[in-house]
Amino acid sequence: MHGTGSWAFVVRAATVAALLVLAVRVHAADVGAPAPAFTLPDAHGASVSLDALRGRVVYVDFWASWCAPCRRSFPWMNELQRRYGDQGFAVVAINVDRRREDAQRFLQQVPAAFTVLYDSAGVAPAAWGVKGMPSSYLVDARGTVVAVEQGFRDDRKAALEDRIRALVAVR
Repeated sequence: MHGTGSWAFVVRAATVAALLVLAVRVHAADVGAPAPAFTLPDAHGASVSLDALRGRVVYVDFWASWCAPCRRSFPWMNELQRRYGDQGFAVVAINVDRRREDAQRFLQQVPAAFTVLYDSAGVAPAAWGVKGMPSSYLVDARGTVVAVEQGFRDDRKAALEDRIRALVAVR
C-alpha cells in the first residue's frame, strides 16, 4: 500500500508540473499572440506596466549584465528611442540579474536612454517564454506581439527598424 500511494503522488506531481509548463507555454509571447502583461519597478521604485503603454509600439528587450550582445544592442535601442519616441514608440528593457548592482554597473558603462525595469525573480521572462539573452519582442499599439528576436544581430537591425517605422505610421 505504501508503494502505491507514493506512486500516485509522483504521478500527480508530474501532472501538475506538466500543466505548469503548458500554462507558461500558452502565455508565451509568440507572434500573433497578445503580449503577456507585466508590472515591474524602474530604478526609482515606480511601477511600470505594459498596459500603461497600450496605444504605443513597444520594443520589449530582456537583458542581463553578463550578456555581451546586450552591450551592442543598447546604443541601437537608444537610437530607436531617440528617432521614434515622439511618434508613439517606446523601448522597455527588462533586466533579469539577481543583483541590481550588476545591472547598475552595466548601465554606468552602457547608458540607457529608455525605460529600464527590473525583474530579479524572473517572472516576466518566464511568462514571455524567453530562451536566452537578449530576447526582444516588438509589440504593436493593440498589444499584439508582431516580431520575436532571439539574440542581437547587426544584420537584423534595418529590417526591425523598417517594421517599427511602419507600425508607428499606422498606430
